[in-house]
Amino acid sequence: MDFLKGLLIRVVTTAVAFWLATLLIPGITLDSDSATETVTTLVLVAVIFGVVNAVLQPIIKTVGCGFYLLTLGLIALVVNGLLFLLTSWIAGEAGLPFHVDGFWPAAVLGALFVGIVTWILGAVLDRD
Repeated sequence: MDFLKGLLIRVVTTAVAFWLATLLIPGITLDSDSATETVTTLVLVAVIFGVVNAVLQPIIKTVGCGFYLLTLGLIALVVNGLLFLLTSWIAGEAGLPFHVDGFWPAAVLGALFVGIVTWILGAVLDRD
């Protein structure tokens, strides 16, 4: 039960972070007609983002560990921005009304913002 509770808290905090990103960061849009569609879209985008990060992030870090060392970890901003764009593309292919306009500044700032907000909310809600 603790695993499911932690997973639910992660999805909800990520969905809230995506919602805040659509409100605060220019270039990240969510075009929905109703509150139900908005919430459903945000939860599905949060799940897509979680799966993309869980599958690709370890592979990218392993393959590109030299770049991480060479740039002192700053390449992570580029990688996270690209994963954010990939999430937007997958959401678009799935018919979800979530869109990120481009890599800079929307995807990079969006990924950074979502990461920070998710981390803060996770710490406050004690998800682990």
